[in-house]
Order: sequence, then structure tokens, then C-alpha cells
Amino acid sequence: MRCDGVWRNARLATLAPTMPGLGVVEDGVVAARDGVILYAGPAGAAPALDAPQVIDCDGRWITPGLIDPHTHLVFAGERAHEFELRLAGAAYEAIARAGGGILSTMAATRAASEADLVAQALPRLDALIAEGVTTVEIKSGYGLSTEHELKSLRAARALGRHRQVDVRATFLGAHALPPEFRSDADGYVSLVCDTMIPTVAAEGLAEAVDVFCEGVGFTPDQARRVFVAARAHGLEVKIHAEQLSNQHGAALAAAFGALSADHLEHLDDAGVAAMAAAGVVATLLPGAFYFTRERTAPPIEALRAAGVAMALATDCNPGTSPLTSPLLAMNMAATLFRMTIEECLAGVTREAARALGLLADRGTLEAGKLCDLAIWDIGRPAELVYRMGFNPLHARIWRGV
Repeated sequence: MRCDGVWRNARLATLAPTMPGLGVVEDGVVAARDGVILYAGPAGAAPALDAPQVIDCDGRWITPGLIDPHTHLVFAGERAHEFELRLAGAAYEAIARAGGGILSTMAATRAASEADLVAQALPRLDALIAEGVTTVEIKSGYGLSTEHELKSLRAARALGRHRQVDVRATFLGAHALPPEFRSDADGYVSLVCDTMIPTVAAEGLAEAVDVFCEGVGFTPDQARRVFVAARAHGLEVKIHAEQLSNQHGAALAAAFGALSADHLEHLDDAGVAAMAAAGVVATLLPGAFYFTRERTAPPIEALRAAGVAMALATDCNPGTSPLTSPLLAMNMAATLFRMTIEECLAGVTREAARALGLLADRGTLEAGKLCDLAIWDIGRPAELVYRMGFNPLHARIWRGV
């Protein structure tokens, strides 16, 4: 079999759904051609492989390249002062209602050029790449006007041209009310639905549409309007739901066949059942839970029992999760949410791919999938979840290179 590259003498965590646990192969080989895996499995069962480049992995572990399925990487400025306020006892809702939170980032983002946004986001993206990320979702949501939302999405697309990483863009115009619509939420939703979404779709600037359905965000009825508009223009949908209260956003998302419902700290049993029935992925964001000092954890046991797929993400954003480490996100998920090692690793690979609608071509080490790999200097996969502040990445392979 002719290949471009072969990685041998490796231990594989394939995450293949047809194998138990992490899909471990102790004496493994991965072979690829044209950026696609031709073979991933035991060396003893591999076909004859002819490749100009054969890499001896010296017993290192190979996992699929990591996937961060929920980030807000594109923004300007920072919100360290709000962090100080929260340390002094101020609640997130109070800060937001006083004009802080998302609106302070909106002002900085509107003042920045597209080039400024790219320059500020690149270090954040580089931090993700340095820990093995090969696919990242990036949301808009800090422009809150047609001009500045489009600018943010163009910046997200530009990031994918500056680095060897696959960027999936999500339009989050319904993130907060801009000041010019402070007393007209329905009017702003009309702008999102009637102007922004059609323009985003026509220009191919996003794969999906998201909405922040929350007491300090948008109502379920308003979220429904956004979903109807997104579907009318051929875009996938997802939702920020049940983070601060139970608005039944997850069940609404399930009714629209959403890719994912994210946060979910206050998700109830009916929401779990709706997600399970519709195959909606639960994208869990332990960085935000930790940073805002939440006390109600997502209902992991109920999600697990119902068979809801659980993805993990950094939720990198300036206000509630300034996190650029998927490795630390896994540790937080294990320690704060009591997720297992297998659930954490699947959460940043297979289930993260599922949360972006990309499982058909990435997220596991299987023939036919993209050759996106992370090679680790570890003795066992649990080290990727167990360690804090330590990056054992040996090499990151993107599209076979």
C-alpha cells in the first residue's frame, strides 16, 4: 500500500466506537496518504506499507488531534477588572446588567479592525495548537451589529489561513443586546434573523448559528425565531442553555435537531430526555463553571444514563473562561464534574467532532478519517487528564503533516 507517511512503534488510543474504552492498540501503526488515514491498528495486521517517511514513535501514545468545539477566540481587549469585581463578591448577572460583561468586550471589538482581531486572537489559537488542537470552533458575538459581526466572522476565517488548523465558524449575533437596542430585544432579534443571518449565509461566513438563551440573554421564543431563520438559510443550530437558570433551551434545541446544547448546569430531566431522543450533544464547559465559581454542576450522571454524548471545550472567552488549555479543561471536567478518563478524552476528540457535525471525517483514528494526530510523551492516557499545567505533546500532525 503506497503511503505518504507511516507512524510505527506507537500505542494508539483510537477512540473508535467499535472498540471498548479508548480503543487501545498497544503495538500500533498509523498510515496515511493525501492527508487521510489509510490504516490505524495493530502492526501485526497491517498491510505492506510503502512510504517515503516512516516515523518511529518509540512507544509514544497517539490520539486523534484534539478538537475544541466551543470557543469565543475572536475578541478585543480583556476583562481582568471584572475578575477583580467577582473576587470582591459581585455576581456575573449584576456586572452584565451594569454594562459590563459582554457589552464591555463589544465596545473594544467594535473599535478594533479585522487585522487587530486576528492579531489578538492568534496567541490564543497558538496556545490551543500547542496542546494538540487540530480543529477549533470560533463564535462571533462581540460585535452585535451587522458590520461588526461580519468583521468578527471574517477574522475567524482568516485565522484558519494563518495557521494549519481547521476553523469552524459559528454566528452568535444573539449573544447580548447592544445598547442601541437596550429597550427593543425583539427588534434586535429581527435584525439578527432578517439581515444578519441571510448575509452570513450568503457570504459563507459560518457553518452554524448559536444563541444565548438565558435570563440575561434571550428568551426561548426569541431563540426559536433565530433557529427558524438559521434553518431557512441552511445553517446548523446550537445553543448556550441552562447555564445560570433553567429556561428549557436544551429541549428547544432538541426540537430543532441542534448539533449541541452547551453549559447545561441547570438542565432538568426533561431536557436530558429531549437531548437523548434527538441525539443532541452536551458540550460541557468546566472552565466557565470554575471561573465563575458555580455550585451547580451539569447533571453528568443523568446525561450518562440517558446515553447523551458529552463533549468538552475550553469556552475560551474574556469574561467567564479565559482558558486556552484543553488539557486543563479535561482535568477540570474530571475533578469538578467527576467525568471519567475515557469520557474526558472522548470529549475532546470523538464527541467534540460529533458536536460540530464532523464525526464522519475526524475525531477517531480510523481508516478514511483525516490524518489529524496528537503524539504524546506519556506512559498512559490518564496522564493527559491527571496533570495540571504540564504539556506532554511531542508532535502534532495536521492532514498528515
